[in-house]
Amino acid sequence: MADQKNVLVEIRNLCVNYETRLGAVSAVDDVSFDIYRGEIIGLVGESGCGKSTFGKALMRMITPPGEIVNGHIFFDGEDVMTFSEERLRDFRGRQISMIFQDPMTSLNPVQRVDQHLVEAIKVHEPKTATEQAMERIRELIERLGIQKRRLTDYPHHLSGGMRQRVMVGLGLVLNASLIIADEATTSLDVIVEANLVDQLREIRDEFGITILLITHNIALVAEIADRVAVMYAGRISEIGSVENVFHEPLHPYTRGLMKSVPSIRIDDEEELYKMPGEPPNLTHPPKGCRFHPRCPDVMPICGRIEPTLEEAAPGRLVHCWLFQDHPEKEAEAVKVQP
Repeated sequence: MADQKNVLVEIRNLCVNYETRLGAVSAVDDVSFDIYRGEIIGLVGESGCGKSTFGKALMRMITPPGEIVNGHIFFDGEDVMTFSEERLRDFRGRQISMIFQDPMTSLNPVQRVDQHLVEAIKVHEPKTATEQAMERIRELIERLGIQKRRLTDYPHHLSGGMRQRVMVGLGLVLNASLIIADEATTSLDVIVEANLVDQLREIRDEFGITILLITHNIALVAEIADRVAVMYAGRISEIGSVENVFHEPLHPYTRGLMKSVPSIRIDDEEELYKMPGEPPNLTHPPKGCRFHPRCPDVMPICGRIEPTLEEAAPGRLVHCWLFQDHPEKEAEAVKVQP
């Protein structure tokens, strides 16, 4: 476990609900873990498991009908949940920034690239002269592999990869400590994606920035991340180093997720693994462990009592009764003995 001094973000018992006609949907439910300075941590899981909601919650960007109903987010020691609207405006951009999935819908189509970047600086540093801001922008944009002459272009003049680099620039122009990349490579082809991945790694190494990579692309996480957190039905199933989680997944859901990844070594007659069952309805989630209706290792206790996220091995946190003790579990084990 990393030294407490290296912790940038502490998430404690975070819960986010969305109100619907059928009741409250617990999109993020009692999530607690730490994000360390200078690391790239991947957040993976099925569609609808709460990954993007979690990323927005870190920035206090949950809007109605969504609401953060419980928990604390400590960013560099400060509780984000206590921030005023004015403090939040300064916090977003200066300390934390997000690269959204589709840069074309995130960038203003009637603003040039330089106007986007200058505006970001002026909002947070109003005393900065325009020429000083432009000098910072020119230096930054070239480091991101965009020629200075493209600063006067509009978003529709740029390729998808270049627009995504502009979004990265918006995250870096104020020297944010944490960048959240929410499915940032989804709309890119494999060549542009590879270039962006290299840039994210270089940015981390050069600027010491922490990156939270929210993605469906497990191969991408394996290539770039230091640690990985696996999310299922609004809860964290497992956290560990990429090497450990990918080579020896502990949680049954993580094992199924890794087996579901297509392999170029698959035999023609071998079928791609499909995890049985369907994700739960989060308006009425299953009692106990939310994965137990689909779990190949289910035990009686799994359907009655919710496990906690506990350390199963050094640096490995797992949310599963296979790695935890409980009096009821021990009593059940005695009953089934011959």
